[in-house]
Amino acid sequence: MSTKTLRSAFVGAAASIALIFTSAPAHAVDIVAVTDDYLYTKTISQFTTLRAQQPYAGQLDWSSDGCSYSPDNPFGFKFLPTCERHDFGYRNYKRQGRWNETNRLRIDNNFKSDMYKQCGSNWACKRTADLYYAAVREFGGSASSTATSIQKAGLK
Repeated sequence: MSTKTLRSAFVGAAASIALIFTSAPAHAVDIVAVTDDYLYTKTISQFTTLRAQQPYAGQLDWSSDGCSYSPDNPFGFKFLPTCERHDFGYRNYKRQGRWNETNRLRIDNNFKSDMYKQCGSNWACKRTADLYYAAVREFGGSASSTATSIQKAGLK
């Protein structure tokens, strides 16, 4: 065997060993923590950006029917992003086996808070948000989405 061949073999073996001992271990994603971060910590604007990128698409359900059976933007109030985040909450909590009445209330309350933030100080907008919130509280546990809840409530 030539010196050049031995040197190449040694360099290759040394590089392999270096990779084994210096590589960072695989980083497992805590998808429950990610879900809660996206649902409760991110602003609606940040959530909308994330939704467009759909990180962890194999682990998170990004689907949504928005407010399809009710106005997405009733009277010009921009509720669609809030409906999309609400759907994200319902669908992923169900998928992750965390669906219960306590968590449903938390997701619904977050939905109302999101709508109120969209409304600012607009009284009429907040009253419309109250109607959307009442629909998900009344029918959300038996429905798969915000839109279905609103439809069941007859608020189309």
